[in-house]
Amino acid sequence: MQQPLTPAEIVRELDKYIIGQRDAKRMVAIALRNRWRRQQVPEHLRDEIAPKNIIMIGPTGVGKTEIARRLARLAQSPFLKIEASKFTEVGYVGRDVESMIRDLMELAVSMVRTEEMDAVKVRAEEITEEKLLDILLPPKRQPEPREQLPEQSEALKAAQEESEQADSTREKLRKLLRKGALDDRYVDLEVPDRNMPMVEIFAGAGMEDMDYNLREMLGSMLPRRTKRRKVKIPEAREILIQDESQRLIDMDKVIKSAIERVEHSGIIFLDEIDKIAGRESTKGPDVSREGVQRDLLPIVEGSTVTTKYGMVRTDHILFIASGAFHISKPSDLIPELQGRFPIRVELQSLTKDDFLRILKEPENALIVQYKSLLETEEVKLIFQDDAIEEIASIAYEVNSRTENIGARRLHTIMERLLSDISFNAPDLKGQEIPVTKEYVRETLQEIVKDEDLSRYIL
Repeated sequence: MQQPLTPAEIVRELDKYIIGQRDAKRMVAIALRNRWRRQQVPEHLRDEIAPKNIIMIGPTGVGKTEIARRLARLAQSPFLKIEASKFTEVGYVGRDVESMIRDLMELAVSMVRTEEMDAVKVRAEEITEEKLLDILLPPKRQPEPREQLPEQSEALKAAQEESEQADSTREKLRKLLRKGALDDRYVDLEVPDRNMPMVEIFAGAGMEDMDYNLREMLGSMLPRRTKRRKVKIPEAREILIQDESQRLIDMDKVIKSAIERVEHSGIIFLDEIDKIAGRESTKGPDVSREGVQRDLLPIVEGSTVTTKYGMVRTDHILFIASGAFHISKPSDLIPELQGRFPIRVELQSLTKDDFLRILKEPENALIVQYKSLLETEEVKLIFQDDAIEEIASIAYEVNSRTENIGARRLHTIMERLLSDISFNAPDLKGQEIPVTKEYVRETLQEIVKDEDLSRYIL
């Protein structure tokens, strides 16, 4: 980060989107600040300072994933969320653990490439404008200068006047192009033909990257196919800007920067790590759980992974793991892996007051989202305070009686509550619709009372 946030500032930023969970926010804020601190220490110490990986423990829907996602945005870091249960031990069918580093590298390359293309966009737009003018008014070939006979002087003078007139016409076209007056005109463009047959070359664990690399290698050996397309000026401008931006950026520099960004600021969020916490006593399809942990260990400890962009070291990638740990517990992980996650923080189940705050306080609060959605249909929703309290109360009650899915319960309840209004919204243009406590009770109370119904509907 160019202007790193202090831990207190990080927590304040997280507070805008996530309610409660103060301890978890403080821990991740310290972990993020430590990444910047590490860059400031003497170089001989830098490699010795390992990232303080975190395990977040708590039920679903309390903000574990959202904390990690918002943290990555604050750090402007490559961020990958992946479920630990997707991995299998080497030798079993499934994804190998190294694939997450390759995926993170792809994200970083895309991120850096976008930044570089933004940096050259002005130059790309200038080149694009000249190309469009060349298409609209093809330049005439100028005669080579040579000794002119007297009788040819008049023809030369006429050619010069014609050239000046063409320049004048080009400038007029330029003004029209910038004003958008030519946006309805079609032009012919040569564009890459991406309709290539897809053939499955390999299958099985760990082969997906080899499959992709072989296709890419074969594609680079074959001549680049293009086709002519007739497109309007605005679309042609976008195609040409993308093409020119790609030509202007240095991909070697992009890849080098992306590798550096992954190695020093990459964040991997390992969700559902409790699903691989089983030990040798488990049987059946779970036999690979401890194997996955052992495969995961060198990546988290620090190793070098081969990607199509080069070798990537994982020593300083920050790993944030999370799990509900209903059946297992963190001590069920193999001791070596436990040691690589020194920070453990427990997230609390949401209370009725938390649900109320989630509905009203965050910048992306559910109430704000639904109001904005219906405003697109010129329908104004007015939520009364006691109605919002009733929604929070029902969410808390249903979570207590059935499966506790945290804040996700609010999404289900809000959809059910507003389904009729959302369906009829196109016919309600210009109306203000109050959402009252009575309306909430009338719409949801019967479902809440019937435990079987609430289990399946809410």
